[in-house]
Amino acid sequence: MGKIIVGKTSDIHSGKMTKVSIDGKDILVANIDGEFCAMDDTCTHSGASLSDGKLDGCIVTCGWHAAEFDCKTGKLVRFPAKIRDLTSYNISIESDNVFVEV
Repeated sequence: MGKIIVGKTSDIHSGKMTKVSIDGKDILVANIDGEFCAMDDTCTHSGASLSDGKLDGCIVTCGWHAAEFDCKTGKLVRFPAKIRDLTSYNISIESDNVFVEV
């Protein structure tokens, strides 16, 4: 597919995250102290949208059952059961535009 523009750097403030849909796939994009990262938005436990959860540093906590994922890598950080990691995506910034590489 290539690079898909998901917004301007000024649209996603530091410490915030947003959900974008690319060809029917929901992707979470987060700004961590000026560093943008992206991963799947759907929790692998029960299918909740992670962008409705909480961001603390680079850790996203699912709002449904508190599964925690590292939004830089998509790796599961903490949950009582073993669930799948999420796919992470490369981000590039050109001018003021944020692109997700899918």
